[in-house]
Amino acid sequence: MKMDATLVVMAAGMGSRFGGLKQLEPIGPKGEALLDFSVYDAKAAGFNKVVFIIKHAIEKDFKEIVGSRIEKMIDVDYVFQENDDLPEGFVCPQDRIKPWGTGHAVWCCRNIVNTPFAVINADDYYGKSAFRQIYDRLSEQKGDYCMVGFRLKNTLTENGSVSRGVCDIENGVLKSVTERTEIVNCKYKDENGEWIPMPGDTVVSMNMWGFTPDIFNFADRDLKEFLKAKINVPKSEFYLPSIVSGVMENGQKQVSVLVAEDKWYGVTYKEDKEVVVSALSEKIRNGEYIGF
Repeated sequence: MKMDATLVVMAAGMGSRFGGLKQLEPIGPKGEALLDFSVYDAKAAGFNKVVFIIKHAIEKDFKEIVGSRIEKMIDVDYVFQENDDLPEGFVCPQDRIKPWGTGHAVWCCRNIVNTPFAVINADDYYGKSAFRQIYDRLSEQKGDYCMVGFRLKNTLTENGSVSRGVCDIENGVLKSVTERTEIVNCKYKDENGEWIPMPGDTVVSMNMWGFTPDIFNFADRDLKEFLKAKINVPKSEFYLPSIVSGVMENGQKQVSVLVAEDKWYGVTYKEDKEVVVSALSEKIRNGEYIGF
């Protein structure tokens, strides 16, 4: 019997009516977005539920444009990431506009998600093997966490620089993630403005994580500490990787690293869309996505 597992899709960054937003940029022949492909691949891998993290302001539009389509494929639920949804004892500053970040987004799922789950970005294409690997690892039910990394060379664009989290891995276990900005052609610019080469097969994080529900206990603990220190800092953000780093540093969890050899796709720049549409159109022609 297959294990119940949930795919959590972070989509709260979308604005009302989705005007010009890459998360809902039509990629497939029937207007499908990248998240349609991710849900398809997740279901094929074994996931049997999807939870979208959105905002109340876009609920109606999102359900009409996205939910109505995805609900035909798999069980769907919604979580709302709002700035005033905070642990007891904390009150959101009135002038707070910026969302609290990806760590807060996952914390907002605490009352909805009760199975092992994967977390992804709404606007990334991860590929079939990534979902198969993360579902299979979660199915082992060892209690630890996991992530799917990609080869740096498979995550670049010819249209500009990108930022990537470079993974330090020892015996298949994640030790740390170092954010590198301004990566071009497998080189990054250091603090002195010099270009430093990196091997093309370097494993980088594309924000695809696998957790068990006890992550919410750690998220709650860390969110409270974050708010004590930074609740009045207008642009402060509570990031998901900081929760992961905390449980690793405290020895509470190991994070195994699974490596997908597929090419990652995303529309970082508007010029990227043509490449992504072409690549996924070929996959559809090859029969990888029935019904698209």
